[in-house]
Parts: sequence; C-alpha cells; structure tokens
Amino acid sequence: MIQLTNLSKGFGGQTLFSDVNFKVARNQKIGFVGRNGSGKSTLFKMILGEESYDSGDISIPKNYRIGTLKQHLVFTEPTVREECALVLPEDEQWNFYKIEKLLFGLGFSEADLDKDPFSFSGGYQIRINLVKLLATEPNMLLLDEPTNYLDLPSLRWLRGFIKEFDGEVILITHDRDFMDSVSTHTMGVQRKGLRLVQGDSYKYYSTLEMEDETYEKTKANQDKKRKELEEFVARNKARASTAALAQSKQKELDKMDEMEDLKNDATLSFNFSYKDTPAKVIFRAEDIGFGYNPEEPLFQHLTFAMEKGKRLAIIGKNGKGKSTLLNYIAGELPHQQGELNFHPSTEFAHFGQTNIERLNVKATIVDEIASVSKDMGIPESRSIAGRMMFSGELGDKKIEVLSGGERSRVMLGKIIGTPANLLFLDEPTNHLDMQSIDALADAIESFEGSLIMVTHSEMLLRRLADALIIFHKGGAEYFDGTYDEFLEKIGWEEEEGAKPKKKKPKINHKERKKLRKAVTQARNEVRKPYTKEIKLCEEKIEVLEAAMAVKNEALTLASNSGDNDKIMELSKEVGLVQQEIDAYFERLEVASEKDEEIVAEYELKLEEIDA
Repeated sequence: MIQLTNLSKGFGGQTLFSDVNFKVARNQKIGFVGRNGSGKSTLFKMILGEESYDSGDISIPKNYRIGTLKQHLVFTEPTVREECALVLPEDEQWNFYKIEKLLFGLGFSEADLDKDPFSFSGGYQIRINLVKLLATEPNMLLLDEPTNYLDLPSLRWLRGFIKEFDGEVILITHDRDFMDSVSTHTMGVQRKGLRLVQGDSYKYYSTLEMEDETYEKTKANQDKKRKELEEFVARNKARASTAALAQSKQKELDKMDEMEDLKNDATLSFNFSYKDTPAKVIFRAEDIGFGYNPEEPLFQHLTFAMEKGKRLAIIGKNGKGKSTLLNYIAGELPHQQGELNFHPSTEFAHFGQTNIERLNVKATIVDEIASVSKDMGIPESRSIAGRMMFSGELGDKKIEVLSGGERSRVMLGKIIGTPANLLFLDEPTNHLDMQSIDALADAIESFEGSLIMVTHSEMLLRRLADALIIFHKGGAEYFDGTYDEFLEKIGWEEEEGAKPKKKKPKINHKERKKLRKAVTQARNEVRKPYTKEIKLCEEKIEVLEAAMAVKNEALTLASNSGDNDKIMELSKEVGLVQQEIDAYFERLEVASEKDEEIVAEYELKLEEIDA
C-alpha cells in the first residue's frame, strides 16, 4: 500500500499540492473527484514515477505492483491474443485461457482473437490495453477515465470486475454513477491537499459543504475580530496612556492567520429554450430502416411514436448504429426504408459529432452562438457563452483554436439558444465534469419538450429515460419502459449466463432498526480490544513526547554549558524514549488498520440491511 508524506508539487508558480499526507488502506477503492486541471492525473503520474515532485516522499512497498490503463495505443503483435499475451510472465506465455477470459468479458468474440489489433475501433483498442493491464494481476489499479469509449455491457462488466478486485483502486471518472457503484471512499483535491471521506461522492460533497459553511462562519468571526483590533490600534497607538495596550493588540493582530476567501469553481449552466407545440405526438416512425450497405442494414422494421414530453434513449454496443439512427431521424442521412412523419410544429436542436464538425472555425464563440437565430443579439449570445464558461474576452476566441471539449461546449451553447420542442443529444456528457453533468441532467428534467439521447451513462438512463431503443441481437428493438425494467425483463445478452441474484425479502422499519442495533453492538464488541489499544498508545505517546520535550530542553542547556557527561547521559535517555515512542506508534498503526478493517466490514453489513 502506498503512502504520501509531506508531498508538494507546483507548475509554473502555481501550487497543485502542498504538504500532502495520505495513506491508502488495504482493499480501499477510492473515487478521485475534482475539476479538470486540479491535479488528479498529475498525482497518478507522481505515484507511477512518471512525474517528479518538489518535496516530500512517496513510499511503495517492495514487490507491490501498481497497474495503470495506458492511453497510448502501441501494438506490435499480429493478433489480439498474442498482443495481450505479451504482458504474461515467461512461464505463462501460452496461458491463453487467462487472456481469453478477460477479452470475452470486455466484449471480444472468439473470431476477434486472431484479428489484427489495429483493425478494431479506438474503443476496442482501449479495451485491449485494459486486458493487458488486468492480466498483470496488479496489487493496485490507478484508473484514469477507464470508462471512455466503453459501451454499456462493457461498463457493467468493468464495474463487476472492480468490485471483485482483490486489492486497492484509485479511480478517476466523470461517470458519477459508475464511480459511486464501485468505490468505498471518495477523495478530492481540497485547498492544495487531499480530502478523503468514507462513502460515495454525494457524501463527499455534502461533507465539504458543511466544512465550508463552518469555515465561512469562522472567517466572518475572525474578520470581525480583526476589524475591531485594527480600529482599536488606530485609535490608541498615538496616545501615550494607551500606546502599550495598542502595541499588545497589534501583536495579537500580527499573530492572527489570514483566512482566504473560498473560491468556487465555475460550472456550466443549462436552460434549454422550449418552443411550444400543440402536438400530442411529435413524430411517428413507421417501419424505418437504414444501412450504409443495403445488404447489411444496421436497423430495420423499427416502429414507434414520439409523444410530447417523452424521453427516449438509444443504447447498445459501440459500432452497431446508435448515432446513425439518431442522425437518420434528424434528417442527416438519405431516406431508405419506412416513413418519418413529423408534426408541422416540431422544431429540434441537434447535438452530435457531425454538428460539432460543422462549426465555423473562423468565427468567434459569440458569433457562432449568435448564428442560431436572426433574433439573437450579441448581448444574449455573450450571456450564453458565459454560461458555457466562455465569459468576457474568452467569448472572442476563434473556434479554430479550441479543444474538442471546448467545441462541444460551443455546440451546447448553440442548442441552448435554439427554441425547440425536441432535443437530439449524442453522448452529451463527453468532456463534461461531474458537476456539469448534473447540471445538464437537471436542465433536461425541467425541459418541457421531448428528448432522444444516445448515452452509455446508466445514471442518465435511470434518471431521464422512460423508453428505449436497444441495439442488440443483430438489430434494433423499441422498448416502452425504463432502463431497470429492460434489465429485469430482457437484459443484455452478454449477461444471460450470469447467475441471477436472489431478491432479499423486504425488512420493515422496526426489524431494520433492531438488526442495525445488533450489528452495531457486535461491531463495537469486536472493535473493543483495538480501540482500547489505540487509546493506550495515544496516551503513552502523549506522555512520552512530553518527557522527550523536557529531556531535549535539558540537552540544549547541557550543550550550551559544554557539559559532555550530561550530554551523553541525556542523549542516551532521549534515544530510549524515542524507541518507546516508535514502538507505540507501530502498535498504534497496527491497531488502527485492524479497527478500520472491522469498521469497513460491518459498514457493508449495515448497507445490506438498508438495501
């Protein structure tokens, strides 16, 4: 397990971390949250030895293996099977079963194993790297956005793998639902340090909110005290009778720490513009179908009605036709099969990769947003740009200098400025942080119109979708129900062989309270010897450190007086006391780790009761 001690790191005069102290406990699975640029990936690089740090220490036990998902796609072997087998030790070079089991879990077929790794899409090439990581059997996983490019079946498989992984995990992802489903703790960069909270990201942010509230109250009291002292000094320093008292108050003022104002990170602000429609049905799809190769249609014979206010999600594996279906409905592709009948009042706004590529790269952000409507003035366009985190002069940047994520935000700004009663959103959460994703979901929930969305986020599916089109079993199927209803009634074909979980009988409130009390009592009983040991060690350390301070003071006096005999005697005594302190610290660490394990074990039991 790794330990960070007084770790500091800065870039270009800006401090990322300052005197960070942190230890990963056994089997902790930590969700690592924070805004882009806060230092999450940099911390990973420092732990892996890929980035230097300014001061402090990173301690990693001998033979402790840390695995990380490589983003660089470098393949040297002719087949997927051989490429993945490269990471196996010499005595396991032909243990293909181990490799194949992982490949099948991530969606590869038997036929795929003998294909060239470069013949696959970017998403599947990422999966090959993931298999190479998992096959090394690391003690710890450092996963930086592992959910990128993974479809829903693969995400569900990876979730199960991380849950069952026998080791430590630190996970960076903007997929909040995925993170909370696998993590035991949540950690974030907080005021140039690391803050760890047991529980999910909601518990983490609520804890920080309470701490910030306390901080603000403390700062308000300190500012009031500071003002009173400053006014007293100003009034009394010139008068001889009160000058001494004023000087005393000035010393008190000088000793006061300066509490800085808390800074809040900017978050995207969404509010879709709704255009009213009298239609009860926005459009009807009758027996529609499409394929880039007419002999191999991606979907066909698809029929459904899009009622006003309905939220439809298109889901399935990558490369099966989800975005194609969305683009076909939006009129981006030529008509092939069936009919799409829109109500005359239907107006839609479309967020997709093809739309982002059509942005005018020579235009400024403000001008590009304003181009959605002749009625939109520059002040309104600037207001929308600001909500997309392009405030002030940033709104005058040309599209051509923007990153992919920034261009996505410009496209979202154009959609916000477009009055519509039907939204087409293709993976709208790409490049958004956790808070912005929540803001987007809030805006969709409050939007009065209809929605068709392609997404791999189970959080968005559960929160927003009331109907689905599922790409599976060689085609596309309309399902009038929620995502959880789909899982219960149909489910992913990759999971059909999985053993179904038995549903636990529901426990009433009185019985739950009784069970919780019994588990809590049992936990306290098991913890008793360790909490007793922790208390003993802490008390002994306090006494010994006080004795050490006295002996050190005496040693300083002996040194000043040149009493060599006394120096030798006291040095020996200091050494013996230090040995005692170290021994108690070792006992304290062992007891604390055991106590944490017991708390975590019984926390799971309490969660089972509450489930």
